[in-house]
Amino acid sequence: MKYMLRSLLLLLLAVAPALSFAQAGRTERLSQLENARIAYLTDKISLTQDQAQKFWPVYNDFTTKRRDLNRRMRQLRLANPEALTDQQIRENLTQSLDLRQQEVKLEKDYFEKFQKVLSIRQVGLLFAAERDFTREVIKRVADRRGGRAPATRDDD
Repeated sequence: MKYMLRSLLLLLLAVAPALSFAQAGRTERLSQLENARIAYLTDKISLTQDQAQKFWPVYNDFTTKRRDLNRRMRQLRLANPEALTDQQIRENLTQSLDLRQQEVKLEKDYFEKFQKVLSIRQVGLLFAAERDFTREVIKRVADRRGGRAPATRDDD
């Protein structure tokens, strides 16, 4: 089963760049990325079928809430401090810190929920696998861009 999941993961990661030219574009790429993430995490934490049925609804709820917090943090970072008053900067920084605290609380809450479905070893592997998957995706995006990091250029 592990071999099949790894093969699926490699296939999805290999096909994802080709799909970027599809009409659906972004939505299709996100769907492919999500499928690759599911396969990757399932393989890395060695989910049984019974565990998977219980785990994925909890994990999906967790990622939905985490994405919302991250979206709200990104919105705060978009504000140009030069265009804000001191009070607005203070409010943005306070909100940013509050959101970071909410993210830590969310992770603690779901740490407990994950342990009801997974062994502690699997929970540890889950958090490590999430980081590894994210690093791999960032690396592949950078490689596709010719090795350039996805950052802004300073020489303009």
